[in-house]
Amino acid sequence: MVTDTGPTGSASRDVRRGSDRVRRLLRTRVLAHRRLLAFCCVVAAVASALHVLAPPAPTTVRVRVAATDVAAGSVLGADDLTWVAFAEGTVPDGVAETPVGRTTTGPVRRGEPITDARLVAPDLMQGHEDRVAVPVRLPDPAAVALLRTGDRVDLLAADPASGRALTVARTALVVSVPHDEEAVASQGQAGRVVVLAIAPEEVEAVTVAAVRDFLTIAWSG
Repeated sequence: MVTDTGPTGSASRDVRRGSDRVRRLLRTRVLAHRRLLAFCCVVAAVASALHVLAPPAPTTVRVRVAATDVAAGSVLGADDLTWVAFAEGTVPDGVAETPVGRTTTGPVRRGEPITDARLVAPDLMQGHEDRVAVPVRLPDPAAVALLRTGDRVDLLAADPASGRALTVARTALVVSVPHDEEAVASQGQAGRVVVLAIAPEEVEAVTVAAVRDFLTIAWSG
C-alpha cells in the first residue's frame, strides 16, 4: 500500500498549524487582559446582585397640599392646591378629600397637606354644642387681625367713664374671623366682627357690653 504524502497532506498540516497559532494568539490576548475581564465579571455580578436584592418601589398615595403659602381665613381654590405623592404609611391623618371651597382656620405653608385641622368645619359649632355662637364687633381691627380660628380668648368690657374693665366671657373660642369684613361698618361703627363660641350664661353680659362698653380681648391659656 502506498501512503499519499503529496500536496493534500501538506495543506492539512498547514491548516492545523494555523489553528494552533490562532489559539495561541487568543490565549495570549486573554492572559494579557485577564485582570480587565475579571473586573468586568465582578462588576456584572455585583450589578446583578443589587438588582435582585433591591427592594421594590414603595407604594405611593396622592395627597392634596398647598401649592403656595395660604393666609388664614382664605377660601381654597383649585389653583391654591397641588398633588404630591406620599409613601404609603406616611400620609397625615385627617387629609381632606374635597378641600376646594373650604376656608382655612390658619395660615398654611406651601407643601403642607390640607387636613381637617386646617379647615373650618362646615358647621361652625360642630364639636361645641355646649356653647353659643355670638358675633361680636371689636373696635380695634388691628387686634382682630391677630386672631386665628381656634384661638381661646377672654373678652373684656371696659367702661371709658369709670376706667374699669370687666371680663364678660372666659376662654371664648374663636370660630370665625371673616377676612372680608370692612374696617368701618355702614352704621359708622369702627372695628371688625369676630364670631365667638361662649357659654350660654355669658351671652347676656356679652350682648349688653357690646352696645355699652369698649370690648377688647386677651389671649387665654
